[in-house]
Amino acid sequence: MSMRNRVSARAVNWSELGSFAAVGVCAYLADLALFVWLRGPLDWDPLSAKAVAFLAGCSVAYAGNALGTYKNRTAQVSRLRQYGVFFAVNVAGALVQLLCLLVSHYGLGLTSPRADTVSGSLVGMALATCLRFWGTRTLVFRN
Repeated sequence: MSMRNRVSARAVNWSELGSFAAVGVCAYLADLALFVWLRGPLDWDPLSAKAVAFLAGCSVAYAGNALGTYKNRTAQVSRLRQYGVFFAVNVAGALVQLLCLLVSHYGLGLTSPRADTVSGSLVGMALATCLRFWGTRTLVFRN
């Protein structure tokens, strides 16, 4: 493969990025809504609430990416294995989110539901999204 082809293969496809972002917004909204509901009216502890919200968001994201963003990429492995790699990438992203929540809630003493939402679902999600985009594009839905 020539250098030019390698560079263009790595270049960001703006359509792909837009679709990934749209799927991410849907997954984020599922995650955020569930987290706020579990933390607020149901009074769950922040880590359990974030873990359950993560699972919901992860499922929404895989479905959206598999059926939308990367639907034209041929799976090089079984869908089950592909989901396993996708899940692992998202676990890494969740660890980033949980670390933000841990630092804020337990390290800085910012323990209100609002502070937990900002640290876990805003700051943590932004950092984790960068990791997820790279991992989803390069490890899960490879060309």
